[in-house]
Amino acid sequence: MALRNIRKENDPCLYIPCREVKKFDARLATLIDDMIETMHDADGVGLAAPQVGILRRVVVIDIGDGPIEMVNPKILESSGEQGGMEGCLSFPGKSGYVVRPNYVRVEAYDRNGDLYEYEGEELFARAVFHECDHLDGKVYLRLVTDPPEGEDTEE
Repeated sequence: MALRNIRKENDPCLYIPCREVKKFDARLATLIDDMIETMHDADGVGLAAPQVGILRRVVVIDIGDGPIEMVNPKILESSGEQGGMEGCLSFPGKSGYVVRPNYVRVEAYDRNGDLYEYEGEELFARAVFHECDHLDGKVYLRLVTDPPEGEDTEE
């Protein structure tokens, strides 16, 4: 495993939609392992392949229950609403108030090409939507809005 360089805000990789993964091989497994190590080293809860310069639909998420790898993730269902402060490893020192769905059900392949379905709420849902946006060439800053009056936005 190796640490990868996290691409920062002006890198074009962050704004280009990614291609689907078609080969489930050792190179993909290495990428996933490197992404998990890089995410943990940077104290993140999620990382998408374009953030390390790879324009493929690969995401890793770890909200504290161990890493989840998602290849070619597809959101099947979402509901509810949550608002909160959000940041990104590619935009260090920046954060903003973002409203996202509170629940998500997503299907994705693992490194071996096995299809899984995940569902979750709150931070997991936020992370899935944030990372899947990266795969579409979108960054969270486009969603930043003013918090509702009286809402505490301290991190």
